[in-house]
Amino acid sequence: MRIAAAGWHPYRLPLRQPWVSAAGWLRERRGRLLRLVTEEGRCGWGDCAPFPAIGIDPRKALAHAEECALLDLAAQAAGLPLAAWLRGGEPAAAAIRVNAALGDIHALAPEQIAAACAAGFPVLKVKVGLEQPGNELARLRELAATLPPGVALRLDANRAWDEEAAARFLAACTELPVEGVEEPLRHPDAGTLRRLQAGLPFPLALDESADCIGEALFADPPVRRLVLKPARHGGLLAAARIALGARKAGIECVVTSGLESACGLAASAHLAAAIAPEAVHGLATAHWFVRDTGRPPAIARGRLRLSPTPGIGFAAGFS
Repeated sequence: MRIAAAGWHPYRLPLRQPWVSAAGWLRERRGRLLRLVTEEGRCGWGDCAPFPAIGIDPRKALAHAEECALLDLAAQAAGLPLAAWLRGGEPAAAAIRVNAALGDIHALAPEQIAAACAAGFPVLKVKVGLEQPGNELARLRELAATLPPGVALRLDANRAWDEEAAARFLAACTELPVEGVEEPLRHPDAGTLRRLQAGLPFPLALDESADCIGEALFADPPVRRLVLKPARHGGLLAAARIALGARKAGIECVVTSGLESACGLAASAHLAAAIAPEAVHGLATAHWFVRDTGRPPAIARGRLRLSPTPGIGFAAGFS
């Protein structure tokens, strides 16, 4: 395979509403697509979308885009969807379960919750850690009372609390339909996380702070779930290697969006289907954009369908 042409395509994608977390606000997503063209005329695509607030630095975002475009081409040459190519040719799931990404718990309207439940999402993800814990627990109880049976909450605190506040909040969550809490600690360390996890029926998850724990993460796991954003790790293959280590250590992995465009989302979906087809992944984020770099993967009844075509199945077309 020889590359005959390469080019970058910058984009700016406005959001339908601000993306709010304990790390701040985001009103538009900026990035650039890499397009590689082979002598045979195949096109490979990669998404470079730095987001330092959630650990996606420009250098790793660039590496992710370059690798993704090359893997797209390699899978096309093999005649396989990328998920199957990542599994060594073994067939991959045609669809994966995803959570609804609803944003700030305080900005949620009852219609949004009802719509997500009616759409068949098994898990609703909301951002917490933005106001006083007592106020947020009251809002969570109100929200939980509206959920139909079988629908659970996934909470993302974005490193909002100290140990005392986290312990109180998490203990209260044991009485609610909470299936996991991401990044509870402002200054995470393995010992504190291990104490918190020990008393909980649901998993705590590390996302952007996983690097803070270091080797102890797999040697003596302090939490039961790891969140993978491929661009934060510098590429799909690095994320897959981490997932293999996590599986050996008994840690569940979920793949989540770094709010990339349709191109990056498609690549992450293939990774999710390859490494953890049974998990509920955080990849239902395309609806946040007013327009996109192309058609994102379709979602129906809470399941994201992967493109069955060779490669990642992305076709650029700013919409």
